[in-house]
Amino acid sequence: MLTSREFWNALTVSLLYGLFSTAIEILLGLGIALLLNSLNNWLSKVLRVLLVFPLMVAPVTATIVWQLMLNSSVGIVEKLFNIFGVYNFPWASAPGTALMTVVMIDVWINTSFVILLVLAGLQSLPKSPFESAKIDGGSAWFNFKNLTLPMLKPSLYIALLFRLMAALQEYAVIFALTKGGPGDTLMSLSLTSYQKGFKFQKFGSAISFILVLWLIINVMAKFIVKRQRFAQRQASGLEE
Repeated sequence: MLTSREFWNALTVSLLYGLFSTAIEILLGLGIALLLNSLNNWLSKVLRVLLVFPLMVAPVTATIVWQLMLNSSVGIVEKLFNIFGVYNFPWASAPGTALMTVVMIDVWINTSFVILLVLAGLQSLPKSPFESAKIDGGSAWFNFKNLTLPMLKPSLYIALLFRLMAALQEYAVIFALTKGGPGDTLMSLSLTSYQKGFKFQKFGSAISFILVLWLIINVMAKFIVKRQRFAQRQASGLEE
């Protein structure tokens, strides 16, 4: 397996997909959650309801809808690109843009999950440190860097744990969009092991791919949980 180009390609695809989608979702989710938390009005309440909708759609259904929207003939996204002089953008049909396309769809589906977790963390923060900082004339950046972010780290680590574990073993979005294509551009570990086991009946090879995926997720999960516990102790004042 370690001498197989197929394995290293699948490993690279899984890692890139997991890291890119998770990083974008964490950053985007944090930014939107901070914005919603600062807007305490009717618009904020409406947006919180709307942001739950992507979580209510099955990933395969969402991917098929995006596939239609990106269609070069009838897709609404393609029509919007045409306004700016861009025609027949390849999206998932070209090796150079296929990974970007599936990451974009994953971000649309799962950013809401991060927003809800971070928003819950923000609303659970104590008010007294922020009131003291306001009296002392602390800037918004000072409050975020020294108060909000340190106390919010436990919630961010939880969001990171769930999203990274799910992204590394993602199957539905990639299969529904391109089935691993074009070529082997999006053949991740989970998709490759599925094809080996159920299409070619090579269950030994399929299990070895899954074991590597399990090992990666296990190591990363243990590291994130360790950091989350440390951040929780820091937020409680038990660690310096």
